[in-house]
Amino acid sequence: MLELLLLVLLFALLIWHRRLSQRLRTLETQVAALTTAVASGSIAGPSIDETADGSATLATTDAASADMVEPSADIEAARERVPDEVDEAPAPAPAPAPPRQSFESRFGARWPVWVGGLALALGGIFLVRYSIDSGLLGPAARLGLAAVFGLLLAATGEFMRRGGGLPRLPSAYSHAMIPGVLTAAASATLLATIYTAYAVYGFLGSAPTFAMLAIVSLTTLLLSLLHGQALAGLGLAASLVTPALVASTSPNISFLFGFLSLAWLAADAAARIRRWRLLPVLANLGLALWVLVYAVNAEILDPVPAGWALLVMVAGTAFLWPGRLFEVAAEEPEADGGIWRRTRRLIGRRPRSIMLSVSLSVFLPLLMLMAVDAPSATHPVLILVAVAGALAGLGAGRRAGLLPATFAALSGLCGVSLIAIKDLSTSIADPSAEAVTGWLAAIGPETLGGLALGAIFTLCGVGVARRRSASDPDFAAFWAILAAAMPVTLATITHLNYGTLGGDWLHGIYGLAIGLALLLTAERISKPSPSAATANTPRDLLLLGAFAAFVFALHTVTHGLTTTIGTALIGFAFVGATTVRPWRGLPWAMVAAAIVVGLRIAWEPTIVGPDLLGKTPVFNALIAGYGIPALLLTVSAWWLRAWPGRRVLNALQGLAALGCLMTVAILVRHAMNGGLLDERVPTLAEQSIYTLLLIGLSGILMTLDLKSPSRAFRYGSMLAGVIATLNVLSLHLIGLNPYATGEDIGTWPLINLLLPGYLMPALAYAGLALYTRGKRPMPYVVMLALAGAVLGFAWATLSVRWFWQGSEISAWKGFLPGETYTYSVVWLAIGVGLLALGSRLDARSLRLVSAGLVLVSVLKVFLVDMSNLEGILRAISFMGLGVVLIGIGLFYQRILARSVASAEPPAPGDAS
Repeated sequence: MLELLLLVLLFALLIWHRRLSQRLRTLETQVAALTTAVASGSIAGPSIDETADGSATLATTDAASADMVEPSADIEAARERVPDEVDEAPAPAPAPAPPRQSFESRFGARWPVWVGGLALALGGIFLVRYSIDSGLLGPAARLGLAAVFGLLLAATGEFMRRGGGLPRLPSAYSHAMIPGVLTAAASATLLATIYTAYAVYGFLGSAPTFAMLAIVSLTTLLLSLLHGQALAGLGLAASLVTPALVASTSPNISFLFGFLSLAWLAADAAARIRRWRLLPVLANLGLALWVLVYAVNAEILDPVPAGWALLVMVAGTAFLWPGRLFEVAAEEPEADGGIWRRTRRLIGRRPRSIMLSVSLSVFLPLLMLMAVDAPSATHPVLILVAVAGALAGLGAGRRAGLLPATFAALSGLCGVSLIAIKDLSTSIADPSAEAVTGWLAAIGPETLGGLALGAIFTLCGVGVARRRSASDPDFAAFWAILAAAMPVTLATITHLNYGTLGGDWLHGIYGLAIGLALLLTAERISKPSPSAATANTPRDLLLLGAFAAFVFALHTVTHGLTTTIGTALIGFAFVGATTVRPWRGLPWAMVAAAIVVGLRIAWEPTIVGPDLLGKTPVFNALIAGYGIPALLLTVSAWWLRAWPGRRVLNALQGLAALGCLMTVAILVRHAMNGGLLDERVPTLAEQSIYTLLLIGLSGILMTLDLKSPSRAFRYGSMLAGVIATLNVLSLHLIGLNPYATGEDIGTWPLINLLLPGYLMPALAYAGLALYTRGKRPMPYVVMLALAGAVLGFAWATLSVRWFWQGSEISAWKGFLPGETYTYSVVWLAIGVGLLALGSRLDARSLRLVSAGLVLVSVLKVFLVDMSNLEGILRAISFMGLGVVLIGIGLFYQRILARSVASAEPPAPGDAS
């Protein structure tokens, strides 16, 4: 009974609150009317008179009335004296800011209403439970009482909304209005009653229960137009939960997703009428959750109904809400930042939350539908093409379409890849399946779906480029990337999994068509751009996309040397087109061609395969596969020598130099290894050629940098010098040193293995150090000079050993007494020579190197020669060392005396 008393008390409080609100509103109306009348002067102010007995009376007199009129006359006179020059009325005072809401107002106006509505809903549920526990009423009467209670709550809410005497509150309290809370409680009570009648007592069947739940849910959504977004959220939640509450032995998936689509449309329509942004997000995520649950639990997958529901969601977002409402936006500032700032600006376009939710709500369900390994009557790729293509259309048709376009691309790539992986695993599990060959071998639902989806992206990108390349270049540039990247990537996946390598004409024709479409679009949208930062960026990206499509088509129908040379020729054709169309993006196609050729060389250095590579030096497939692209790069750099864009010219020059050096290097390796290109360790002679090529590349890049300053040339030249130095330290001196490897040097004096292995690199380092002096950082110059000095020292030392030991100078032979003495003589001679050269060139670094070498010689004489030499050789070694050291000391004394004499002032007698 206590629950019934509380319920009656709650209704009494509501009636009392209504009457009190009516009285308060009446008083507010009367006070406002009196205030207006007094302000306008229509009511005279009262006067107070004293009577004979001292009591006070209120009276109005004519004099008082006259006194009240006089100020009006003065005001009129003052108005007449106002100058006529004042024509404009003063600006109206700004509207006062709304008072700041306190914690008390927020707590007192919202929480009691929310908790009260929850209490009403629980009261209805507890009423039914109480009747069950007490056995007072039968099941039908209990449910009827609960239904009457829910309808009574709904009627009370509607009555209070229409004229129930509620106070007017600011919009901040719109979610705490009492009518809306009562309606929400009524909806919850009715839903619980219907479900209890179905699940507990079995009064209703599945179809009537579903229909009644749907009616209550949709009616709640309809009433939310009057009561706010919170009630709409309740109706949406009820609509999404309704199918899960009703069990069926033979569920109808089409009917399920049809109802969910209807509920989504109702929520989206309500959101459009009231301009809500949270409700569509919840509706999108709820529909996506249903698709995920269905895909995971379905024993036999039917993706068509789920796909139709996703299509309804995408179409409703495109045309119902938000539709085209946000297409006319405030003018955006000019994009003056880098690519990341431009991208953030595109992502931040309104309505970002709705676009993100619909994108995720398509991406995740599609991924699950493609990944589920369940039998399906309809191939999932059809749903992938339809839904991902629709999302791509949404991304192309709306200003805030970057997120939908991105997730559409991810959906396409991941979906096609998952299907290809599933098919590959199936073919591995069943190797007995015969492979289909021929021109039409690649035709199948997977291939056609991937190619169709790529074509959809191309059509969308072409449309965006034609409509927005001038008004919205950043968005057009983004779609230009997708228009080229998506068809080529999807076609590559299908070609590798379902096509015929080297003879797939279906993919070849497809790539050719995509390239031609992109080229024609670039020609169509080419026009002068007022912004230098984004000047025809969409056009240039379309040109590079066309190049990628043509190269893909070439790879599908050719292989080996033809593909490598053809790629370079396509890039050169774009360079040649600059004579007709001086477009900025055309020369970059040759740079891209060089990158593709480099990747092919990294994948297969022999170009044609080891079995087909001839063993004839120079005249083989290598000179064509390496030399022709390098030649085309060189010709392109010369052709564009007057091109205004210095970056692309610098790139072509650098790539041409690198290509020529790679051609020479690969021909050398082929010739010195008997026509084989394998993983064997190079010899010292071969490695010496590579070192010389790196030194030459460093000098060439430095020359290009001096003519046309570029960071790429500057740092590239120094990087080549550093790599060459690392080769010297790791290979020339340690790994490939004949003293350690025992490699035969040769019998000819001077002209032997030590000449290319040490002396020539030493001279090259010396020349490069002299060339970079004053043009590069001093530590880099010192590094080059030290590398040259170390190589020269190694050449002299190893030459001494060759003189005494012959062509075999391995370590196991030991040292001869004459050999040990000769090392001291040669090292001292080199030290003296460096000292003389450093003095002549005034190079302090050379003199310091000379001092270090002499110090090493001194240590060798005292530590090695003293113990290993005997007789006359020991005496001559020490005598020679002494003479050299005294000579060096005399040399430095003369230099010191000369500097002191020049620093002293002249004597007084010498002045004359």
